[in-house]
Amino acid sequence: MLEVKELGAWYGESNIIPSLTFSVPDKEIVCLVGRNGVGKSTTLKSLMGMVKTPTGSILFDGQEIIRKKTFERAALGIGYVPQGREIFPQLTVQENLELGLQVKGGKGKIDEDIYELFPIIKTFLNRKGGNLSGGQQQQLAIARALVSRPKLLILDEPTEGIQPSIIEDIAAAIQKVNKELCNGQGRNNARRPYKRRERERNTSQNVYRLKDRRAGNQSLQDVSAVFIFSNSF
Repeated sequence: MLEVKELGAWYGESNIIPSLTFSVPDKEIVCLVGRNGVGKSTTLKSLMGMVKTPTGSILFDGQEIIRKKTFERAALGIGYVPQGREIFPQLTVQENLELGLQVKGGKGKIDEDIYELFPIIKTFLNRKGGNLSGGQQQQLAIARALVSRPKLLILDEPTEGIQPSIIEDIAAAIQKVNKELCNGQGRNNARRPYKRRERERNTSQNVYRLKDRRAGNQSLQDVSAVFIFSNSF
C-alpha cells in the first residue's frame, strides 16, 4: 500500500530526516513512536506533501507521489488527521464533517457507519466544534477524515491530551475500521487494560521507533505515537 524509501525531509535549510525507509502493508495498522523532536510529525507531513522532500521515494498503491501536491495526494485516497485536531471551531459538527467530502468535490454523503464508530458525533451534529471536549474534537477530526473513504489514514498523535476512556474509544474505532470496514480482512489484536504505550502497541500490527535524527540512516526498526493504516474501502 505505502512504500517509503530513503526519504529526506527539510524545513528550510534544516535537514530533519536524512534518510528514512519503511512500509505500510495493505490492510494493516502501523504505529510510529519516538521521543519528542525525533521527526514523527515531520514524517507524516512528508507523506502529505506538507514539507520539503527533495530526496527519496514515496510509492502509494504503486504510484510515485513524492512530487504531488497535498490536495492531489488526498484525492488519491490518503486521509490525514493532524496533531492538535485542527477542526473548525465556529462550524457545527455537521459542517466539519461535510468539509471532509470536499476531497471528492463535495459529492457523496456521510455514511451511517461513521456515526456507529463515534456515536457522540451524531448527538452533537448541530453543536459548534469549538464547544466539544478535546476527546470529542479528536473523534470529529478522525470522522472528518473518514467520510471521504480514504485508502490510507494517517493519524498524528491521536491520543495526545485525551482522557483514558476516550483513548479506549479511539483505539477501538481504529481497530474496527481496519478489521470490519476492510471487508473482514483487516488484522486486529486483543484488547488489554489501558496503559498508554501498551495501548499504542496493542492497536497496531507493526510498531516502529524512529531513531535519533542525527544517527545517520534512519530506517524504522524495532519498537515504538502516530498511526498509519490502510482501510482499503
